[in-house]
Amino acid sequence: MYEHLTTVRVRYAETDQMDIVYYGNYAQYFEVGRAECIRDLGFTYKKMEEMGVRMPVVKLECNFLRPAHYDDLITIKTVLKEMPLKHEIEFNHEVFNEKRKLLTTGKVTLFFIDIKTGKRTVMPAEFKAKLYPFFEVNLLDTL
Repeated sequence: MYEHLTTVRVRYAETDQMDIVYYGNYAQYFEVGRAECIRDLGFTYKKMEEMGVRMPVVKLECNFLRPAHYDDLITIKTVLKEMPLKHEIEFNHEVFNEKRKLLTTGKVTLFFIDIKTGKRTVMPAEFKAKLYPFFEVNLLDTL
């Protein structure tokens, strides 16, 4: 399992008239968490695209438990629970406020897509090598 924490300050433009973070902004918070998680592993989306692979979101789930407000410092916890072995990768997210109260949970599924063909592909070997130390993987599953 791999975990990463990212903090973000809620901007005024991300809130609604009720001083609550607009629900649509959580997709962006999750994206920040994913991008920084991947960057912390020494990889980037840009590098993956240079290798000929894109990662479109194919599924997004959110559960809103408590609101975040303007100027809150929120922590986005991003977790990879399983080593991606096929054409998809699943990121689990939890968003906390400064008092460590859980505000929102979510799960985002992305596919690895070959840029040239537009077809599903597997995770680039270089990215897989970065993740491998965090998971106990049966070598037969990777074949």
